Amino acid sequence: MYQKTVLPNGVRIITEEIEHVRSAAIGLWVGAGSRDEQEGNQGISHFIEHMFFKGTEHRTARALAESLEAVGGQINAFTTKEYTCYYAKVLDEDLDLAIDVLSDMFFHSLFDEKEVDKEKNVVIEEIKMYEDSPDELIHDLFSEHVWNEHPLGKPILGTEESINSLSREKIMSFLSEHYAPENVVIAVAGKIKHDDVVAKLSGQFGTFLRGGCRVLEGSPAGQKVEHYQKKDTEQMHILLGVPGLGQDDDDIYAMHIFNNILGGGLSSRLFQEIREQRGLAYSVYSYHSTYVDTGLFAIYAGTSPKNTEEVIECILQEVNDIRQQGITADELARTKAQIKGGLYLGLESVSSRMSRLGKTELTYNRVLSPDEVVEKLEKVTLEDVKRVIGRLWQRDKISIMTLGPAGHEVVLSDVLKKTGWEE
Repeated sequence: MYQKTVLPNGVRIITEEIEHVRSAAIGLWVGAGSRDEQEGNQGISHFIEHMFFKGTEHRTARALAESLEAVGGQINAFTTKEYTCYYAKVLDEDLDLAIDVLSDMFFHSLFDEKEVDKEKNVVIEEIKMYEDSPDELIHDLFSEHVWNEHPLGKPILGTEESINSLSREKIMSFLSEHYAPENVVIAVAGKIKHDDVVAKLSGQFGTFLRGGCRVLEGSPAGQKVEHYQKKDTEQMHILLGVPGLGQDDDDIYAMHIFNNILGGGLSSRLFQEIREQRGLAYSVYSYHSTYVDTGLFAIYAGTSPKNTEEVIECILQEVNDIRQQGITADELARTKAQIKGGLYLGLESVSSRMSRLGKTELTYNRVLSPDEVVEKLEKVTLEDVKRVIGRLWQRDKISIMTLGPAGHEVVLSDVLKKTGWEE
């Protein structure tokens, strides 16, 4: 299903041919994110993503925006803690245009100083908008406190101070060091031919030389946090969490099953108990952020300040019940089917297929196929799930953050004792 070619300079091209569609998706995946940023350069990865759309030697910013929209296509980008992706989706007949536009951005962006100064204001407004969304802000604050000074704990957007300190010189230096061939994966899925794609990309992507191999700072140690942040909001925003698992951990699939059962959807235990049965929250869910060598398992809920302690009690009670009693065979079978169904339904989209190729190749150095994922998922037992819960959710590892109006602070040790968590 997949074909891979490594160009002479180390750039990896990986494709999936899908004959029955009329579209193609292409992504330039770069192993550079906020984790790679040094002190004082926070937000530079995301800022570079913005600047790629601000004009090249051959196209103005407007021409870049119009180029693919004119043929019904889409072009966009995103930055994470560990990588950046620039992608486009077009009709198969317009793939040459998509390659040309993305190549132009990658190799010929101007990074004009006037545009850099202008874009600083745009990104700072983005930061302010984010800070006005407490249900999003709390996740960054939580990881920042748990991971302390480690780069993984820093916000992807950076801070107003760090963005104002950026210069064209800093940008070009970061590009030279991190946008290196060994850090680039080009993923293409759709009605394409592998050899044709390689031929079209080899000219520019097979000859450029920059930087060297990526070296990540060591894993964050993590620390237990109990923090209240005052903010004038209508709701109290709650986040409970523990250190999680890295992407290669043997327990990762058991953890995903536990996460789905606990707070992964409308049928999850937390949603049913806190929203459906008690009516205490509109939004309540759990998630696991997975990175190369570590992770963070967290549970979020937003509720009226007067219900803060009750919601925290409900969360800890549900986790403790599963920790002590495990899950049922019916829950295990249902959750496996749910995850498997979502995985295969995602394959209906060429964009999803392209993303799977690019992300897994960049992070695992190989394609992690859906069938391989399903095979590992099916091997998970009830004992595996109970073991991973006990491994992660230990009393002395639980952190809590609440964000909202004053007067509703909660002492975690008191709630833990009340919900049956032994010393």
